[in-house]
Amino acid sequence: MKLNEAALQDRTAWEKAGFDLPCYDRRKMCENTRRNPAWVHFGAGNIFRAFPANLQQHLLNTGKASTGIIVAEGFDYEIIDKMYRPHDNLSVLVTLKADGSIGKTVVGSIAESLKVDAANTTEWERLKQIFCSPTLQMVSFTITEKGYSLVDGNGAYTKAVQQDFQNGPAKPESYIGKLTALIYERYQAGKLPIALVSMDNCSHNGSKLYNAVSTFSEKWKENGVTDTGFDVYIHDRNKVSFPWSMIDKITPRPDDSVKEMLTKTGFEEVNPEITSRHTYVAPFVNAEETQYLVIEDWFPNGRPALENSGVIFTDRETVDKVEKMKVCTCLNPLHTALAIFGCLLDYNLISKEMRDADLKQLVEGIGYQEGLPVVVDPGILNPKEFLDTVLKVRIPNPFMPDTPQRIATDTSQKLGIRYGETIKAYLTNPELNISDLKLIPLVLAGWCRYLMGVDDSGKAFGPSSDPLLAENRTYLSKIHLGDKGPFHKELQPIFSNAAIFGVDLYKAGLGELAESYFAELVAGTGAVRATLHKYTTV
Repeated sequence: MKLNEAALQDRTAWEKAGFDLPCYDRRKMCENTRRNPAWVHFGAGNIFRAFPANLQQHLLNTGKASTGIIVAEGFDYEIIDKMYRPHDNLSVLVTLKADGSIGKTVVGSIAESLKVDAANTTEWERLKQIFCSPTLQMVSFTITEKGYSLVDGNGAYTKAVQQDFQNGPAKPESYIGKLTALIYERYQAGKLPIALVSMDNCSHNGSKLYNAVSTFSEKWKENGVTDTGFDVYIHDRNKVSFPWSMIDKITPRPDDSVKEMLTKTGFEEVNPEITSRHTYVAPFVNAEETQYLVIEDWFPNGRPALENSGVIFTDRETVDKVEKMKVCTCLNPLHTALAIFGCLLDYNLISKEMRDADLKQLVEGIGYQEGLPVVVDPGILNPKEFLDTVLKVRIPNPFMPDTPQRIATDTSQKLGIRYGETIKAYLTNPELNISDLKLIPLVLAGWCRYLMGVDDSGKAFGPSSDPLLAENRTYLSKIHLGDKGPFHKELQPIFSNAAIFGVDLYKAGLGELAESYFAELVAGTGAVRATLHKYTTV
């Protein structure tokens, strides 16, 4: 069985092998989409294929939609050339369920794939045509938080962005410049309404997208390279919307064990590709079963009926509460704790860590005891039930090939949200006592121990990439396993950095405690295990 439209005509072979197939006329769907596009998605990566694309497949299967999604890739064009077009824009979703069963779905809802390349006349003209269509309702995004940035590491506008500011929408080079140029086409086509929906896993994602696009519209107005009314159009909430959303579905890189399983079913094309831009893609994506997508219901031109696929539409305040529930207390802090200590204890799978009594009690304590008291109930998802699912179903799922090393990437950029917000909540709530936080400071001390690049057995390892890795490791460079404290001089520049933790840990009353934990963690080989056991055993 090969993944293409011709091979899919032999439905019996696919169904006999246990694959769920599209239950609609795909050729007709593609024709309808080409004539009357409703949904364009920027970002052709694995999370899109595993989640939004499958949501639309459900609408098509149940007759609640007649058009599919047009996917547009603006970062890594090889994904389109090597994965989408050779397979007629089809994909296989492998759902790895906690009960041990596996679902296999051929997703056919992607009607067309395009490169967001203004230098490619054919691709660019097609995108302009799509953006000028009155039927277009939504442009969604999974381009990562970095995709919305207009600046370099020093905070200055990148060269491409500066050129786009001056040159206008004619031949843009930057990602947001190209997007804004396409929106300008829509403006010129009659000020047509549109929703620009970020589905990236970052706080207040719609505002990040708005800030990027509106910066372009304002610069173009200042430089006189666009109609002055375009900036008014971008800021008119009845014309262009930037809804907030919260997305949650673990989608690791294509896994070898999944590849082998598919091969045994007769699926012939399973080999992954690593593009020149280091993107990992394959004809299949593997993902967990649990998923959440909550979107602010702000769509000036209507929207797909995604509530029939399980998407929750609500107001901005509720999206914010759900996002904070997930990112600040009920999921992300637990993942980060497991990532840090998983690397120190030489684990290679997050799921295996949940069989470790000390680590299991660590994340349960962070979630139930320290995090849950500060969660504001969003009303649409029960925080305790969400946390129960995380700890009992999602993280322990043995079929999820997610590693602590992957999750440990960019930790310095995550600590302020994942732990700092909880610390702030304790400081501002008169009914809570900051001294009750015991395990969160242990994780922060554990991160400094992790930065040393030596595991609990004394073996060296390479910490995952992080923009502040070199700087923070410098502070700790003279500390070695087995050294005795105190380590205030070395730790003070780190623990006092509110840009990392959201607060100065000393001013918050947690700096000295974190220092004492660090001293225990660095006492010698086996000290990480001993310290964890000491403070998690109840």
